[in-house]
Amino acid sequence: MVDKVNRLYTAEQVRRLDQCAIAGHGIPGIDLMESAGRNTFEAAVDAYPDARHWQVLCGGGNNGGDGYIIARLAREAGLEVAVCALKDPSGLSGDAALAARRWRQAGGEVQSWPLTGPEHCDLVFDALLGTGLDREPAGDFAAAIEWVNRCGKAVVAVDIPSGLNADTGVAMGLAVVADLTVTFIGRKRGLFTADGPDCAGRVIFCDLETPQSVRDSEPNYGILIHESLLADLFPKRRRNSHKGSYGWVLGVGGDFGMTGAVRLAGEAALRSGAGKVTLATRSVHAGLVNLACPELMVRGVEDTAQLAELTGQVDVLVAGTGLGQTDWSEQMMHVCLQAPVPVVIDADGLNFLARKQTGSAEYPSDNWILTPHPAEAARLLKSSAREVQSDRIGAALSLARLHRAVVVLKGCGTVVAAPDGRYAICPFGNPGMATAGTGDVLAGVIGAMVAQGIDDLWRAAMGGVLAHALAGDLAAAERGERGMLASDITARLPRVLNPAQ
Repeated sequence: MVDKVNRLYTAEQVRRLDQCAIAGHGIPGIDLMESAGRNTFEAAVDAYPDARHWQVLCGGGNNGGDGYIIARLAREAGLEVAVCALKDPSGLSGDAALAARRWRQAGGEVQSWPLTGPEHCDLVFDALLGTGLDREPAGDFAAAIEWVNRCGKAVVAVDIPSGLNADTGVAMGLAVVADLTVTFIGRKRGLFTADGPDCAGRVIFCDLETPQSVRDSEPNYGILIHESLLADLFPKRRRNSHKGSYGWVLGVGGDFGMTGAVRLAGEAALRSGAGKVTLATRSVHAGLVNLACPELMVRGVEDTAQLAELTGQVDVLVAGTGLGQTDWSEQMMHVCLQAPVPVVIDADGLNFLARKQTGSAEYPSDNWILTPHPAEAARLLKSSAREVQSDRIGAALSLARLHRAVVVLKGCGTVVAAPDGRYAICPFGNPGMATAGTGDVLAGVIGAMVAQGIDDLWRAAMGGVLAHALAGDLAAAERGERGMLASDITARLPRVLNPAQ
């Protein structure tokens, strides 16, 4: 069964989904556990067909119960399986106790912690802690996680890597670093942002053949951005069209020493399909910014009246890239925030908002898209980058509510949040994109999405984030992550946005 939307849930929501399946639909808990174990067993066999010696580490609770079922199925399949229990099976209760009993009835043995060396196994299963963990692992569990991470074998995490916070994606001190994670009932949002991607490896979702109504029982879910979004946003272009059909982007920025940023944003907007792009910059730069990209139009602006005239003609503004923090910068930003069209605010535009304590009270911010990195988000929230990173989704949603704006919190698992509480996570992108200028490119891409008629800023932001991430992944596949330039991403945008060509 395939969910129509890649939904994301908190750990508490997944617990309610589980109870909905058991109490609301009469599915026995042990049946769900057997299904989880079987799906993990099959995924492991498919991913590691040559692994013949499995080591399963079991904790207490349902996560440990899943581990006993995986071990039993592997033994029945003729594999050599060893189980190490960090909680005495005699102390288990409920479905986990039944799963452990079935393992022993099948002839399986249980070894107590600690293990010796990993030389007798070639695949390790983490069924230690599950989603209920709310503090740093300690004692034998911490030692077991350390053992898993240094064993040098392929690792499969059952439902979630032990030590990873299912809601925030933050590793709580120690966390298992898995190669494959098989997760059940509902996708845990922490798998896809912050430390989640590093800890989880490849993620496989199994709904355990529960009815769609189980997932529908939790209406307040997030979504995982899917590649198909771009096809939905951009149908085939009509032949009877012209440059005005695809919108006019105005990029505002390029103070002294920072003309590259506004140029990067402008070219990215063109490469993403905008019909026209004008850059408003200091007059001294007007003849230089577009030398290597003559398709960009450039206007020198030195006073607010010149810029205000432009803002009334275009379809969207991209404000803040290389804008600086001078008196000229503040004057330009003040005009941008009063524009009658949507505004994508990046870089120094965000710093302007943070300094001035501005928001919905002074400017009509319903029409904004903010694109902060964690440090910029921290300045806007009067917190620290560490606090932002400790709960990326919460921080993005707080910013969206504060400024009545769509927020794109950049980073591993970029979060797109809306003022009404919607959120989405992008599972694409790579560490090579952690380089100067990629944020300017993203701002330009999002601006082009709005210019081309995507009136829903939430969908425009998701589309821009997705196209940017996929172009970055293409660049990494072709040239590697180290040494990637922001312009490498821009160059690959047309391939992402024209997949049939």
